[in-house]
Amino acid sequence: MTITEIKSLPVSERIMLMEEIWDSLCHEHEPVKSPLWQQDILNDRLELINSKQATLISLQELKNTNR
Repeated sequence: MTITEIKSLPVSERIMLMEEIWDSLCHEHEPVKSPLWQQDILNDRLELINSKQATLISLQELKNTNR
């Protein structure tokens, strides 16, 4: 199935297709590796935390900033 064919489906059918694909992925036994750039970001953030240069906020503070 091509992207054009998928886009031509009604939204409800695309959602069902997406759910079926997601379901099939949930039953895979092969682990999915994260890309290296994500590990680099995590390492940078961990370094900031360990060096006490990071500004940490609570979940409530985060929620309040998005209003």
